[in-house]
Order: sequence, then C-alpha cells, then structure tokens
Amino acid sequence: MSERYVLDLAELDATHTAVAGGKGAHLGDLSRIEGVRVPGGFCVTTGAFRHTMAHVPSLDEQLDLLSRVDPDDRETLRTLSARIRRTVEEAAVPAEVTASITRALAGLGEDVPCAVRSSATAEDLPTASFAGQQDTYLNVVGTTEILRHVSRCWASLFTERAVTYRRRNGVDDRAVRMAVVVQRMVFPQASGVLFTADPVTGDRKVATVDAGFGLGEALVSGLVNPDVFTVRDGEVVARTISAKRRAVHATPGGGTRQVEVDPRRQEQPALTDEQALRLVRLGRRIEAHFGRPQDIEWCLVDDGFRIVQSRPITTLFPVPEADDEENHVYVSVGHQQMMTDPMKPLGLSMWRLTAMAPMREAGGRLFVDVTRRLASPAHRAGLLDVMGRGDPLVRDALETLLERGDFVPTLPDPAPGGPQAPRGPVAGGGPEPLETDPAVVTELIERSQKSLAALRRDIRTKNGPALFDFLREAFEEHKRVLGDPLSIRVIMAGMEATWWLNDKLGEWLGEKNAADTLTLSAPGNITSEMGLDLLDVADVIRPHPQVVAFLREAEDDDFLDALAKLPGGGEARAAIEAYLDRYGMRCAGEIDITRPRWSERPSTLLPAILDNVRNFAPGAARRRFEQGRQEARKKEQDVLARLRALPDGERKAEETKRMIDRVRTFIGYREYPKYGIVSRYFVYKQALLEEAERLVRAGVLAEREDVRYLTFEEFHDAVRSRRVDAGLVRQRKEAFRSYQALTPPRVLTSDGEALNGAYRRDDVPAGALVGLAVSAGTVEGRARVVLDLALADLEAGDILVTACTDPSWSPLFVGIAGLVTEVGGLMTHGAVIAREYGLPAVVGVDGATRRIRDGQRIRVHGGDGYVELLP
Repeated sequence: MSERYVLDLAELDATHTAVAGGKGAHLGDLSRIEGVRVPGGFCVTTGAFRHTMAHVPSLDEQLDLLSRVDPDDRETLRTLSARIRRTVEEAAVPAEVTASITRALAGLGEDVPCAVRSSATAEDLPTASFAGQQDTYLNVVGTTEILRHVSRCWASLFTERAVTYRRRNGVDDRAVRMAVVVQRMVFPQASGVLFTADPVTGDRKVATVDAGFGLGEALVSGLVNPDVFTVRDGEVVARTISAKRRAVHATPGGGTRQVEVDPRRQEQPALTDEQALRLVRLGRRIEAHFGRPQDIEWCLVDDGFRIVQSRPITTLFPVPEADDEENHVYVSVGHQQMMTDPMKPLGLSMWRLTAMAPMREAGGRLFVDVTRRLASPAHRAGLLDVMGRGDPLVRDALETLLERGDFVPTLPDPAPGGPQAPRGPVAGGGPEPLETDPAVVTELIERSQKSLAALRRDIRTKNGPALFDFLREAFEEHKRVLGDPLSIRVIMAGMEATWWLNDKLGEWLGEKNAADTLTLSAPGNITSEMGLDLLDVADVIRPHPQVVAFLREAEDDDFLDALAKLPGGGEARAAIEAYLDRYGMRCAGEIDITRPRWSERPSTLLPAILDNVRNFAPGAARRRFEQGRQEARKKEQDVLARLRALPDGERKAEETKRMIDRVRTFIGYREYPKYGIVSRYFVYKQALLEEAERLVRAGVLAEREDVRYLTFEEFHDAVRSRRVDAGLVRQRKEAFRSYQALTPPRVLTSDGEALNGAYRRDDVPAGALVGLAVSAGTVEGRARVVLDLALADLEAGDILVTACTDPSWSPLFVGIAGLVTEVGGLMTHGAVIAREYGLPAVVGVDGATRRIRDGQRIRVHGGDGYVELLP
C-alpha cells in the first residue's frame, strides 16, 4: 500500500505521533473524547515532509554541518539554521503531495479559512512539550496560500530557538520530522489557555483559566493581560479581571489584525464564572483521558467551547504514588543528603532497601512521608524542631502548610504505652547523653570496619541469583550498622552539645555561633581528613615538574598507567592510589550507587590535586590542622575565663567545659556513618557490575550500564529469567532525562503543591542574598560558581558557590576562603566541614548559582547568614 500524505484528524490518535507529530496525534485523540469539540481538519503527514526533503540533496550536507556546531556558538547556529530554513521553504513540493493536500482542502469547502499549524514528532511529549518552538499561521485562505504555509511550517523545524531547544533536551535534529495540521478556522468571541494544575505551585486540585477577547494570539504575544480565573473543587476561588484594550481578529481576505476593544467592554470579563467552571470540567475530562495535567488552548464560539490544542504540563514535579485518598505531606530526602539531582532506578531502589525510614519516589527523587508526625500534636513540635535545625526552609514550608488548617488533620496522640510515631532520620528525641569517652568512638569505628571486612570476604563467592539473596541479607546488616543505638547516641551527643554551646554562650556571653570556633580541627572527622590527605598527595607531586605538566593534560581515567614512566611518577602514582584505597568509594551524589566512584574515574580528582599543588606550600595539611586546634583551644580558654567572672560563673564554666569536651570527642564521628554506608555501597556495586557483565556476555543486555535503569528487583528477575525488556530501559532513560530538568521541592503535598519555604528576616542589607548561618566569620573574595567537581578551577582566596556539597566536595574546602550553597543545613556535611576548616559559610541560599555570577566579588557573612553582592 502506498504511503498516505494526508490523514483526516478523525483517523488519528495517540499512537500516530510518528506520522502526525505530537500536536496532530493529540488533536486526533482529543476529537475522540465525548463532549470535546475539535475544529475539523486534516494532517499533512511526516511522510509528505520526508518525501519532499528527499528531493533536496543539499539538506543532508547542511544538517551535517549543523550537528558539528558547538551549542554555545549562537552566531553559527543562527546562520546555519537560517540557511536550512530557506532551503526547506524553497523546496519544490512533489505533485503527489500537492494533489493530496488539494483533495483534503476540497473536503473542507471552497476557500474555507484555515489554521495551518506545525506538528513535530518531538512535540507535546510527556517529557518535553516543545511549546512555541515551531510556527502557527491563522486565517490562511486558498489552496496556493495553504501550500505555501505548509512549507513555512516545515521550515520552522529549523528556527534557531527550535534547534537550541532540541540541543538542551537531547533531541537529534535528524530524528525529528514535521507534520502539519490544517484545520477549519474558528472565529471566537473569547479564547485563552486552561491549566488543569496550577503551573506555579503545582497544585493538581487548582485549575487556572486565562481568557481574553478574540483570538488567543493577543494573549500569547503579550498584547494584553488576560483575565485569570482560579478554580478549586468546582468553585471560582479567585478572579482577576484586566483591562483588555486590544484584541486580535481575523481579516476577511486572510491573516489577522489588531483591533481596539470598545471602551465599554474593556473591563468586562471575557468569560462568566459559569463558563469558566464549564471549561474546567471539560479540562478535567481531557486530563483524565491523557492521565496527566494538561495545558489546553480553547476558543469560545457561540457559547460552546472548541479545543484547539492540549499538551502535558511538563514543568510540574511528579507526585509520589499513595495507596489511599488521604492527604500526604512529603519531605525531600535529597535536601537532607545534599543530593538533589535525580537518581537512576537502581540507585533509588538500593537506597530505599538500605534506608532506615520508608521512602516514596517521584521525579527520580526520594521523599519521606511526615503526615502522621505533623498530625500528632505530641510529635509535631519535635519534628519541626529537628527540621528547623537541619534546614529552616523545610520548617517554614511545613509551618506554612499547617497554618492553613485545612490540609493536615489533627490526630489524637497515642495512648501511653501505645504505638509511637515511626522513628527515622527525620525524627527527634533520644536517650540520655553519653559520658565523654573517646573509646566509644573507637569501638564504633572498629565495629563498622569489621562488618565491612566480613561483607567483602563473603560476597566474593556469590553470583547469579545467589548474589541477590546474599545482598538482601547484607542490606539487613547494613541497616543494623546504620541504626546501631550507640552510634545514634554518639551522633546526637555531638549535635546536641553544639546546639547547647551556641544557645548558652549566646545567652551568657552574647557570643554568636561560638561552637564554630570550638569545633575547629576536631579529631576523627573522616571527611575533613579526606581534604587534608589530598594536600599530602599534592606534596608528593609538587617537586616533579614533568608529573605536574602531565597531570594538567591528562583527560582519560587510565592516566595512572602512564604516570609511572615519568621521573617521580612512581611516587605520585603510589600516593594517588593510596588515597583511592581509602577514599576511592566516594563521588559526587554518592547516595546513588550508579554514580561513577573516584576509583572508577580518578581524573575527577585532578583539578583539586592541581589546585593544591599551585596554591599551597609543603606541609600545609599539618599546619592547617594544628592552627585550627590551637584556635579552638584559645577560644575555650577565653570563654571559660569570661564565664568564671559572671555570677554563678564556676558552675557555668564547669558545664561549658563538659560540653566542649563532649563536642570535641563526638562531633568528628558525625561523618563516619556516611563513610561506612558508601564503603558498603561500593562493595555492592562492584558485585552487581560483574553480574551485569555476565548479562552482556550472554546477550541479555545491550550494555552494562543499562542495569542502572532497572530496579534491584528487576535486575534480580533479569538474572533469573535471562531476559530484559529493552523498551522499558529506553523508557526509563527518557524519563530520567526529563527528571534532570526538574527542581525538587523541599516539601511536596499529595495534591502536587511544591513548597520551598522562605526566610522571614528584615535584618539584612537591601539586595543581600539570605541563607542560613552555619560557620562564623566574614570574608570577601571572588565567587567561583562550580556545578561539577571535575571542572573546579580555584585560586587561594576564592569563595566556592555551588548548588550543594556532599562529602566528595571536601577536598576543595582546603583551598577556598568561604562557601555559599543553595541547599544545606546546620549539621549537613558542607556545614560541618566548613566549621572544621574555619571557613565562613552560608547555605540554603535560594538560586545562589544563578544570582551570583562566576568571578563576581561577594562578601559572605557566615555568622549572620547572608551574602552581599559587591560592585
């Protein structure tokens, strides 16, 4: 059967994206929904586009040139895309395509006005809407004009904005085809856009209607401000009626023009409340059909609505699935773990299997359901206190939700002796504090190392399905180590002593954040040791110029093999390998087991090593540690002397000394459990990758990395059945790409509302960026905005500005003067290490990496929690 170049919209549905493009397939699907009226028309298929372009041999050469252009080279992109558009627009349309379009137009009626609309195959997709990237032409009259505008739509596939958008979304120019929708033109009294979820807050129960007079182009072009109706639970809960002084109308001979709206009508609503509610009911029907919130373009004609487009709202953060209809409140795990990037399915499932609290997944991120603890007055205060100390923005978001009084129910407190609210990483409280004894920390570390050694020994003999059975048992041991009551008591002892010192010394001496100095160079902090040990690696490398020069040019991860051939290279290699033996299981985003570890990608460490070689003199690690220890000792003596001079001073000094000893004994251990977790993760990963290699050799997997897109259970099933659903892997890869464009909220409700909290402060200078004070001191310097650890290029005195820092970032901390992050709390890793190194730091600064320019001079007020942008 010969290829059809035109299909009626009534023949199309969601399965026809490849031939009709996203818009055409959606319109065909819409026309099948009961009660939804779509203007009649047809689709010029992608086959017509392909057939026409096959007669343009120069197009392939031009697309080759375009594919080689750097995405940042805007001028070349602009020039090449303009040339391709001219080539496409001027291409002769084959006679058979012209005949098919002419026949379809005759079916609509003689010289009937039409809308001619682009419909690319990468458009209106669940993961990327591509909204506004290609062209639409309204009120096109006559066969000749319609054929000309079909060619213009084809050419719009290569506008500069469309090419750039595809690059950002990982879509190949050659993989996209263009169909064109031709529909009977409607001449509306009013038109606009309906969002079936609030596009700003994400609330799925709120719909918003934007409306104006005439054609929707007046709203799209920004010619007028729309009327806005906000609808919830079948009721208009808010409306804003704008003065609509202009409108766009069709002209009799074709095309459109702007007209003045009669002054008596300008401030009248474009819709009545009843019409807005009727439209939202229609939108809910469309949303139910497509299974996700929709962005719908509509027209009102003689009191009836016509739907001219519907696409998914791709910017909404997904909602965790719940097994009931109750309200739920979720707190982001990523904001606690300093890992707000999406995780791949294997990473998500492994973290859930080894975590101490039940977690829900959405958008490639994990969340903890805190609804029951919020609903219980007995547990609410403790939860909010712990949240507030960790991240004040989370607390503010939760309090904002509670203040409304209509989302979180109040539940009776459990009866004495009855079941308690679940405990976990976000629960507060604990047993009596420990006596100060360094042997407790030594014992805990020995326990962890013994358990890790047993894991390494026992996993060696396991493969196939037996490996997965073994790992399930290992995960229970993992949780036992993580949940060791003594370990939790030690962590809480260090944290509570820190809070006590800040609170009491603030009250008694007017000292702000005194613990920041008192904890400098606290012993036993594995994360701060990691940064100092890299300074020692630099000391080995620095005396050998050829090694330094070689490392500056090294790009591949096998550079260690070539290093040994250089003078001094053997020593350098031994130093780097010794560092990797101790810390090679670490990496950025290390809670995701699928992320490449330093041992797997040692080149990640080279920028930090070379920065240390350039910026420090030999012996810097020892000097820095000793300097911090002396500063803490001096601060302790000063504080105690001043306390003794107060009324009841001996008692206050004695209590304070006890707390200083406690914090210096226990605070360093705060970082060890994460080190233990990640060490175990690397053992799991190495065993699982060996299993993936076996599947590749057996032809079950296309490539080893595909297992990252399977859950642990699906991986287990693949090993048992020797089968993998390649379509599922492709689908998961596409979903992961879409998740990378989303920003996870700190707090998310089951209605989809995203809350990020706010700092309610009026004590900062105008224009300053507000955050959380986590490490005292004030420093001024050059901001270096670093989003990838492997691309860091820092000079002494620079201030590091980044989204968030987990332990893998600590090697950079030794060479900077201050720290600013978008995510973080008082006891997160970046804050703890900043205090260890005496770096002024402000965390939780919303949009810091956007609002601070790389190279800009800034002043960080680490004790007051704000950042000044300097001229």
